[in-house]
Amino acid sequence: MERRTWKYVQTWRGALGALVAGGVLLTGCSGASGGKGYTSSADRPGAPAPAPAASGGAADSDGAKKRDGLRESAPPDYLSTFALDVDTASYGYARRTLADGKLPEPTTVRPEEFVNSFRQGYRRPTGNGFTVNLDGARAGAGGWSLVRVGLATRAAPARDERPPAALTFVVDISGSMAEPGRLDLVKKSLDVLTDELRDDDSISLVTFSDKAKTLLPMTRLRDHRGTIRDRVDSMEPTDSTNVEAGIRRGYDEAVDGRVKGANNRVVLLSDALANTGETAAEAILERIDSARREYGITLFGVGVGSDYGDALMEQLTNKGDGHTTYISDETQAREVFVDQLPAHLELTAREAKAQVAFDRKTVERFKLIGYEDRKVADEDFRNDRVDGGEVGPGHTVTALYAVHLRDGALGHVATATVRWLDPRTRAPHEQTGSVGTKAIDGPLWGGDSKRLQVTAVAAYFADVLRGGRLPGAPGLGELASHAAELASETEDDSVRKLATAIGQADRLKGGGDDNGSGGVPEGEMD
Repeated sequence: MERRTWKYVQTWRGALGALVAGGVLLTGCSGASGGKGYTSSADRPGAPAPAPAASGGAADSDGAKKRDGLRESAPPDYLSTFALDVDTASYGYARRTLADGKLPEPTTVRPEEFVNSFRQGYRRPTGNGFTVNLDGARAGAGGWSLVRVGLATRAAPARDERPPAALTFVVDISGSMAEPGRLDLVKKSLDVLTDELRDDDSISLVTFSDKAKTLLPMTRLRDHRGTIRDRVDSMEPTDSTNVEAGIRRGYDEAVDGRVKGANNRVVLLSDALANTGETAAEAILERIDSARREYGITLFGVGVGSDYGDALMEQLTNKGDGHTTYISDETQAREVFVDQLPAHLELTAREAKAQVAFDRKTVERFKLIGYEDRKVADEDFRNDRVDGGEVGPGHTVTALYAVHLRDGALGHVATATVRWLDPRTRAPHEQTGSVGTKAIDGPLWGGDSKRLQVTAVAAYFADVLRGGRLPGAPGLGELASHAAELASETEDDSVRKLATAIGQADRLKGGGDDNGSGGVPEGEMD
C-alpha cells in the first residue's frame, strides 16, 4: 500500500454516516488522510455531496457549502476504514534505539506496531477467518474512553501440521552489515532456522551487495543441512547496498524453485540502507510485480542494525503483500524463526480490511490511534482490488480508538466488520462485532482487563514518541509506573521490557510530557 506523508493539519473531512443492516456494514463514501492533527472529517474524492441545507447555497469542490461568501462545514464522518497490519518492526527498532541512548525519529514510530507487539488474549476462531472482539474503558479526564477492536486468527499449527515451506532468503552482505548485530545476527538466525525447518521444507539463498548472487538454488532440507550451513557461513560483508538487485534475483529464484502446495515466500534480511541501483520501494517492486501477483509469493522483511532503513523496509513489505519485523539479538531471532515461524510462513487471509462504524447518537468524536499509512477510502472497503493486509495463523490485530461520548449517551457505540479473501480460492468473507456504552464504562487503570491496559500503555507511549497529543494520555513517568505494575501482575517479560523502554524515553526527554484533548469538532479526528 502507498505510504502517506504524515501531516499535522486541521481540515474538514467527508460526509457520509455509517449504515448497519442485518449486522453487516454498508460501506460509505469517505476516504483516507495521512494527517494526525485533530480534525473533523473531510469529503473524499468521488463521494456524493452532502444534502443541501434548507437555506440553500452552492457546494464548493470539497463538498462543503458556501453561503454569502462564508464556507460551511460538511457533516462529520462516522466511518473508519483501514488495512490490517501485523508488522512489529517499529516497536523493535524503537527499543533498540532507546537502549542505545537515543530517542527514535518520530517518523519511524507507528503506534499500531507497538500495540501489535503484545499478546492480547482474544478468543480465536476454530477455522480460517477472524473473531471480532470489542471492549474498552474510561480513560483520563474530559469524558474520553478507549475502544479496542481486536481481530484474531486461528491458533498457529504445530510444527508437523503446517504445510511445507519454500523460502528464498535474500541476505544483505553490503559493507554496512559488518557492524556487530547485523550480518553476524543474520547468520545465527539462519542457523537456528535450519534446525527448525522440517525435512520436506526447501530453501534457496541469495546474497547482494552491489550485485546479487545465488549461493544456493531451491534445495530440500532433508539431507542438505550441512550444505546450507556451509553456504551461510561463507557470507562476508562487502561493497555497497543494491536492494533492487537482491529482490529481483530473489524473486527469480522463488519463481524458478516454486513448490506446488507449499508456502512460497521471499525473506529479506537487511538493514535496508539502499544506496546503489533503484532505491525507491515502488520502483523496486514494479520489477517483480508479475511474479508477486501471478504466483502469490509474498515478501517477509526482517530488519537489523542500529542504523536501519525503516521506511524502505516497511514500504517494500507493504507493497510486497507481506509484513516486517525487527531483531536486535539472538532472543528475538529465536522468537521470529522458531516461536512465530508458522505465522510468518502461512496465510489465512489476503487483502484483509476492517471498517468501524461509530454511532453518531452516542459518539461525538473519535480518533484511530496509528494506521495512518494503512487507511483505506471507506467506499473501497468491499473493493477487493484495493490492497489490504495479509495475515497468518496465530496473529492478532488491534486497533485502538480514543472516543468521546455524548453527554448521557447510552446504548450502541460502534460496530466493526473485517473483510478478507480466502488465500486459495479468493472468495470474500466478512465477520462483525459490536460494543455498547456499558462495555466501555469501567475505569482503564486498575480495571479488570490487564491486556487492555498494556495495549493502552503501548499506544500512548508510541504517540508521545512521535510528538502526539492523545486526549487522556498520562505522561511518560506515569506510563512507566503503569507498565511496571502490569509486568508484575501479568508476569509477562515483554511488558517488563516495555516498562524499561518507557523509563529510558522519560529520562532522555527529561520528563514533563502532558497531553490534552483541546477543542475539536465532531466526527473523526485525523
